[in-house]
Amino acid sequence: MTRVAIVGAGGYTGAELVEILLAHPSVELAGLFASEKRAGSSERFSDLFPRFAGRVDEPLLPTSAEAIAAQRAEIVFLATPHEASLELAPELLARGMRVLDLSAAFRLRDASLYPKHYGFPHTHAGLLETAVYGLPELHRAALRERPALVAVPGCYPTASILALRPLAEAGALLPGRRAIIDATSGVSGAGRGASLKVHFCEVSLQAYNVLAHRHNPEIDAYVGSKTLFTPHLGAFDRGILATIHADLQPGWSAARVRALFEERYASERFVKLLPAGRWPSVGAVRGTNLCHLGLAVDEEHGHVVLSSAIDNLVKGASGQAVQAMNCVLGLDEGTALRGGLL
Repeated sequence: MTRVAIVGAGGYTGAELVEILLAHPSVELAGLFASEKRAGSSERFSDLFPRFAGRVDEPLLPTSAEAIAAQRAEIVFLATPHEASLELAPELLARGMRVLDLSAAFRLRDASLYPKHYGFPHTHAGLLETAVYGLPELHRAALRERPALVAVPGCYPTASILALRPLAEAGALLPGRRAIIDATSGVSGAGRGASLKVHFCEVSLQAYNVLAHRHNPEIDAYVGSKTLFTPHLGAFDRGILATIHADLQPGWSAARVRALFEERYASERFVKLLPAGRWPSVGAVRGTNLCHLGLAVDEEHGHVVLSSAIDNLVKGASGQAVQAMNCVLGLDEGTALRGGLL
């Protein structure tokens, strides 16, 4: 059994990790860690998430590399803010632990992007070269090489990359034209902290961070083409639905585009291309590690419309992290991946 610790267990992605890993036959929980404020409150994990009562009643532990090492953790999931991951991951790696980081601290190869998009200088640029971007559908072989550091992709990037990457790889996208991504996330994507924007009486449907969202450079890097990304916050708890428009090179018919996606994802258990005329919904992927894709091509104008749906807490975060861990450990990729609900 591999001993696994979770840092940031008091948040939604941390709780989703606990739910998934409890069902995993090859791992055992080595400890649940949180900030000093949260861990010092004497609350048990099941006090924060009552669905775990009788299953996970231990308290949250204060986070430090020493405390995590004392629990004999072999793998550590970091469901923490970017700056916290940036500080903690190198300390854990130095102690011989493998790290799967759910923040964006190690997703971008270019350290110069961090001050602009994340508001802090990257102090461990060397790790950006060695971290593996943990999207198994793209980097399965690299994950099977058992990297010490995995940068788990963001939720919006996952929905966008899985939809657009096949077209970019095939050279189907018209050069000089950015694909347009409009994506809506449930409020769990904003975290568990209380704020006016996620207050029950305030949330509706609204764009945010227009032309300035930090996920855009991540999407561009792993799609392999420039995009224009606009996120929206919706009045539902979990899930992401992305609608994507792109101009195609001449010669890309509806049949050719569909055949491309069918071939690309034929062996991928978690990516499902829906039949022509059917479109993804957040309800259909809720609580799963699935990504549903739909597409239509306007052959007259050389334009494709793509739709992508994932659960932001599962395929967009914790489920994908476990999928990547399974690859790293040489296990069946789908082990334990049915997902839990809020």
